[in-house]
Amino acid sequence: MKYLVVLEDGAADYKIPALGGKTPYDTADKPATDALAARSFCGMVENVPAHMVPESDTANLAVMSYDPAVFSKGRSPLEAVSMGLEMSPAQTAFRCNVVTLGNADGTISYDIPYDEMTMLDHSADEITTAEAAQLIRAVDEKLGDKYRKFYPGISYRHCLLWENAPDFKDFTRPHDIIGKKVGGLLPPEPFLSLYRESREILKNHPVNLERQSRGLRPANSIWLWSPGKKPALPSFTDKWGLRASVISAVDLIKGIGLCAGMTSVDVEGATGNIHTNFTGKADAAIAEFKRGQQFVYIHVEAPDECGHRAELENKVKSIEYIDKKIVKPLYDYLVSTGEDFKIMILPDHPTPISLRTHSHEAVPFMIYSSADASGTKGVSKFCEDTCAAAGNYYDHGYDLLSRMIKNL
Repeated sequence: MKYLVVLEDGAADYKIPALGGKTPYDTADKPATDALAARSFCGMVENVPAHMVPESDTANLAVMSYDPAVFSKGRSPLEAVSMGLEMSPAQTAFRCNVVTLGNADGTISYDIPYDEMTMLDHSADEITTAEAAQLIRAVDEKLGDKYRKFYPGISYRHCLLWENAPDFKDFTRPHDIIGKKVGGLLPPEPFLSLYRESREILKNHPVNLERQSRGLRPANSIWLWSPGKKPALPSFTDKWGLRASVISAVDLIKGIGLCAGMTSVDVEGATGNIHTNFTGKADAAIAEFKRGQQFVYIHVEAPDECGHRAELENKVKSIEYIDKKIVKPLYDYLVSTGEDFKIMILPDHPTPISLRTHSHEAVPFMIYSSADASGTKGVSKFCEDTCAAAGNYYDHGYDLLSRMIKNL
């Protein structure tokens, strides 16, 4: 038996007037997914406990069968693990975004105090990894010391490791405050000084000046959030008896997989946005199955990024690309093996276009089994309404994998 999970990050949404009162799932042309859903066990699942922040670390831990209330230590240490960073018990990892701050009207200037600036973009126009690496190195050169070290990651997502860091947890997530003035949302000292000093380092950096000349937003400040200590997860293979791999462009998801003893597969051109290498992810999954892996977890960040950026058309397209370039070729491959297989498709959490951030609602799921597909009554289309009407509800997301693997 082979098991495939396709995690469509943030794809769930609310009904949108511009889509005729439909959600992106309900609107998207996704024939392969819908054909499977018609023969799948479908329903709704809550991946994030009500008392926890609806972040991708908590939600993906649940989908991978780990209770986030027990195992979540913050997303940043998981990202650090993915980046190959060795953490000591005394170190705290922080996610370090490079963001765009500016005037409320969207223009960029530096003649106002830091706390009067507005969060224009949590991703600095999805800055390239190569550009951001130069900026993070400049920040580390000025703000790093024997206790603090800044490490470049992918696109706008980077890491700060801080030995004996001050104890403060209540950081504001930058993607929650797009379009808002940052005053009143800033951390205390010494964190605030790092923010302010980073602006002085970055505002005239050649990378940012060149980006602005091309009409792109500058990455003109760092923004810290989601601190945590070194994580530890029980082995996925020991838990389920399956050789497992994870495929993602996002350090957070790679880190969860590595901490769980899974193989993390890098895909050239995987970006974490709608321009990612969808086909390359499918090819990588097929290669993992061919080399003997029994469980493959494909994470696709694109719908989530489109939600954060309020890109409605692209959010619908991202769901369609996943269907055409990942679900269809992988289904065809698994059929061609002549062996039994199961496919689970779901988001981790909603990222509604209207909110531009994550929300807590339950999300639709489907579990297809080649062994009993003909006798399974599914839904006419994979979307929020049909899956809710199916009547199968899981209020603990970490229980859902048992339904897939053990039919429990």
